[in-house]
Amino acid sequence: MARHTKIVATLGPASRDPQILETLIRTGVDVVRLNFSHGKAEDHINAAAEVRRIAAKLGRSIGILADLQGPKIRIGKFEEGKIILETGDKFILDAQCELGNRERVGLDYKALPGDVEKGNILLLDDGRVVLEVEKVIAHEIFTVVRHGGPLSNNKGINRQGGGLSAPALTAKDMDDIKTAAQIGADFLAVSFPKSASDMYMARQLMLATGGHALTIAKIERVEAVAALDEILDASDGLMVARGDLAVEVGDAAVPALQKRMIRRAREKNKLAITATQMMESMTHSPAPTRAEVSDVANAVLDGTDAVMLSGETAAGEFPVETVESMVRICEEAEKSLPVTLDRGFLDRSFTRIDQSIAMASLFAAYHLEVKAVAALTSTGSTALWMSRLNCGIPIFALTENAVAQTRMTLFREVFPLLMTNMNADRDVLRRNAEKRLLEAGVVKKGDLIVLSYGDRMGLAGGTNTMTIVRVGDK
Repeated sequence: MARHTKIVATLGPASRDPQILETLIRTGVDVVRLNFSHGKAEDHINAAAEVRRIAAKLGRSIGILADLQGPKIRIGKFEEGKIILETGDKFILDAQCELGNRERVGLDYKALPGDVEKGNILLLDDGRVVLEVEKVIAHEIFTVVRHGGPLSNNKGINRQGGGLSAPALTAKDMDDIKTAAQIGADFLAVSFPKSASDMYMARQLMLATGGHALTIAKIERVEAVAALDEILDASDGLMVARGDLAVEVGDAAVPALQKRMIRRAREKNKLAITATQMMESMTHSPAPTRAEVSDVANAVLDGTDAVMLSGETAAGEFPVETVESMVRICEEAEKSLPVTLDRGFLDRSFTRIDQSIAMASLFAAYHLEVKAVAALTSTGSTALWMSRLNCGIPIFALTENAVAQTRMTLFREVFPLLMTNMNADRDVLRRNAEKRLLEAGVVKKGDLIVLSYGDRMGLAGGTNTMTIVRVGDK
């Protein structure tokens, strides 16, 4: 069985070597994430070129996700690089401090004193250190340590319950969007959006610089959870960014939020990526914990389009083994997925012909038990709609648009294939589609397939025809 859930792997020191990267792609990586929190523009340009070179060599469609850093809500640096805070200690966050010590530390986010007040709880280093605000005087935040521990340079800060005013798009992000457009990134992940306007701005900046990336909203703020539907409407998908989200809303709230976010994304025909610490122990271990296996499997069962690896492949000791484990878990979880296609059609109405054809193709494919669904598409929209309902049958998206091909690498249950001569007449188009599927080894003569296409291929939204054919029939 072909794996339906896609795997996103972050590129970094552990995976940048061309041989390692090639092995990761051979093993099952579908999308490579470039983390713009690290490295320079030139590094990302070179990395993207290498990904595409290897993908072409292997004959694979590999997407590229550019992940923006977002606002740096972090403490500054310490004179000795690290301190130990004890519970009950007094500690000052000082927006004007240059090098910190046991008494105070500086802030990269200079506006923090204006965002907090007495009684607020500040969570540092993903909640490992907890501070309670006692008072704020000018540029200084006076706190008492409620939960101590080690604290080192540039650790992140969250306010429990959210409410920090930092804008989602910084000047650095705006420059990085230009780089993402230059390398032809397929997906743009926006960090810490609070509203639909943040996502509209990111999309407009991407378009203005000549980019074509689909926009992915990273849901990691309390405000984003409250505005989830509006943010989804302004985006092409979301990322369940469980690290900062857990710090703001509490870790116990995250599993239910994850399920809700994935469900809403699918209902709105949007993409969903599940991320953060999915295989964290494999950063230093060749095997995952049982809890991590369950975590990945549950994301698959929730219907996520993709599961994402961060430090595990960027800086871990076992990047290849991590991807191998994730592939195995996804495949096993998918075997137990119930097909709920008929239920998915209840209470649905369609206003577009192409969407109606997409749904009719799935319905026919499921009840005829065909070998494959083949969607001839110029933009990928038909394949996306098909992938929102679980029919248990692989969807092969045939396109002559290379941009659409790599965009579809993130679509659950969709396998994009390049195909030429898409503007031929109906009979030639059908034969070309059969030939391409045979070449790819996904069908054989005698197999029953469902084809969807338009009278005028190349016209966005032009899909208006469904045909059921037996491969090889005249």
